[in-house]
Amino acid sequence: MTEIPRRPGDGTGGLRSGTATFESLREQAIVLRREGLSLRQIRDRLGVHNNNILNALVKGEPPPEWTKRPNAKDDLRERARELRLEGMTYDEIQVELGCSKSSISLWVRDLPKPQPRYTEEQHRALMNAGLKKLRQSQDDARQATKKSAHDEVGTMTDRELFLVGVGLYWAEGQKSKSYARRERVIFVNSDSDMIHLFLAWLELLGVTPHRIRYRVMIHETADVTGAEHYWADQVRVDHCELQRTTVKRHNPKTVRKNVGEDYRGCLVIGVLDSADLYCRIEGWWSRMAVEARRRNA
Repeated sequence: MTEIPRRPGDGTGGLRSGTATFESLREQAIVLRREGLSLRQIRDRLGVHNNNILNALVKGEPPPEWTKRPNAKDDLRERARELRLEGMTYDEIQVELGCSKSSISLWVRDLPKPQPRYTEEQHRALMNAGLKKLRQSQDDARQATKKSAHDEVGTMTDRELFLVGVGLYWAEGQKSKSYARRERVIFVNSDSDMIHLFLAWLELLGVTPHRIRYRVMIHETADVTGAEHYWADQVRVDHCELQRTTVKRHNPKTVRKNVGEDYRGCLVIGVLDSADLYCRIEGWWSRMAVEARRRNA
């Protein structure tokens, strides 16, 4: 039988003189514990202030319910276990409950792994359907953005067209170099909308149709005749009025990406007697560049 000395300063909290057996104290502690007392209350009743001894006295006896701290995640834990038993994956439970997968794993790791709901083919089909829906949503968002931007532009004034045309030519048109003087207006592009904008700009500048010449430039592997008719229709001239098409020879070492039915090469637009116009374009552009630098200063 173990005796516990009950003298001040011996670690038992300064109990009354004499000794008490551990077993007798344990019997009293268990009775008090089962009556619903907390450790602090048992400590005060028995006068045992040593935490190690106090815990040993009530070892094996569960604390009363009223002393337990409520756990905010208890409901989540039970729901996670229910969902796991229903066959849900960690990802699905996370979406359903909004908690971390690490917590879910801790809560349900003792439960059997659910059988796959779908075959590999079914899973692939679901994934493809989800991707299709996502891409459609992204496409809708892009189209909405484009529509909003389209409406922001509104009707273009003559001055706006003039400035846009100057910038367009300086980006895409032929330019004279110090080592190769080429003061002639020549514009090349594969985008029909760019072609229409450039022609509208030339009309604004007073360039008459009889001064304009058209020529197709295309790879030999494409539908040359079809491209010629396409561009003739775009600029509203007879197919026979086009200048001789420039056919680019194919390099077998080059992998071309501009292929398919939509590839129609480029249209080359040349303006006769355009040396003066070219010089004016250079002047217009130089002023625009000065203004841009001024705004950035």
